[in-house]
Amino acid sequence: MAVRKLGVLTSGGDCPGLNAVIRAIAHHAVSNYGWELWGIAYATQGLRQRQAIAIYPHSFDRQGPDPLLCSGGTILGSINRGDTLAQQAEILAGYADLGLDALIGIGGDGSLAILQQLARAGGWQFIGIPKTIDNDVAFTERAIGFDTAIHTVAEALLNLGSTAASHDRIMIAEVMGRQSGHLALHGGIAGGADVILLPEIPYRLPELCHYLQQLRDRWQRRYAVIAIAEGTHHPPEVDRSHAGLGEQLAHAIAAHDARLEARVTVLGHVQRGGQPVASDRLLAAQMGYAAVERIAAGASGEMMAWQGGRVVGVALDSVCLHSPTLVDPHSALVDTAAGLGIFLGDRNLAPWRGSACPTH
Repeated sequence: MAVRKLGVLTSGGDCPGLNAVIRAIAHHAVSNYGWELWGIAYATQGLRQRQAIAIYPHSFDRQGPDPLLCSGGTILGSINRGDTLAQQAEILAGYADLGLDALIGIGGDGSLAILQQLARAGGWQFIGIPKTIDNDVAFTERAIGFDTAIHTVAEALLNLGSTAASHDRIMIAEVMGRQSGHLALHGGIAGGADVILLPEIPYRLPELCHYLQQLRDRWQRRYAVIAIAEGTHHPPEVDRSHAGLGEQLAHAIAAHDARLEARVTVLGHVQRGGQPVASDRLLAAQMGYAAVERIAAGASGEMMAWQGGRVVGVALDSVCLHSPTLVDPHSALVDTAAGLGIFLGDRNLAPWRGSACPTH
């Protein structure tokens, strides 16, 4: 069936680069194919409530650079909750009432799985684009928002390092990543962290404290910066009565060695905000363009993936089956971190069994 009306929505937690994807889709779909582009407000909620706005190229850049290219968040709004069976039926009816011929959804693995199920139930033509600051969607080396989040985390760690040095303290930064530690690993290396703790690699408290003591005694480094992913598992000797992963670690370090004073900063949702960096804007342009091309070719049930320097289409069912992808404790990047002298825990204790899909 020929496409006349194309829908686009953003789903799940926001991140930088979403608006740049919408912009790319608008330029290609409307200018080159002559389709109508309708932005669906608040993901599946907008389908259920029949809330859609027409999007045109150059709607925002007539007086200067296009803010869609460089603004964070999403102009369409987003939600990160599921739908009841009754709501799902209304979503399918809403899609039909809006008269959409195809849909592009921008989301993480959970959102894309939900949209894929709806598309199958409703017979929609559907293409997904991956976005997540966790960078744990299978079969793609990069997802929208990840590079900007790396920059945000790295800058925060550098800033924490300067205040840590001024007061001879240990600064602990909690980084997002409940299941995977890609953001903490990349941001930690780029931000000069001395310690990076990940969900994928166990650590022992005595070894961590010995490392911090060695920084002081051998290298005369009286401060340190620790990046800890929020999904990291503490060893049994860490007292969990304190609120927060970072606070638990700070108290455990101080209890082990009174010289090691630690303070905690939870980076939180600042990691989701801000202007997308150039590499995220480039990825958004390429994925938005490629998604329109796949719609024009009649493809459905695919996700746009970045592999080997180009965008390819991969089966969404396979993506959902293999996500989330975790940090390989023996990957080249982890080897690099270890080679730089960063404490990562004990990789030999990591229960890693490999992965059938491309990793990062």
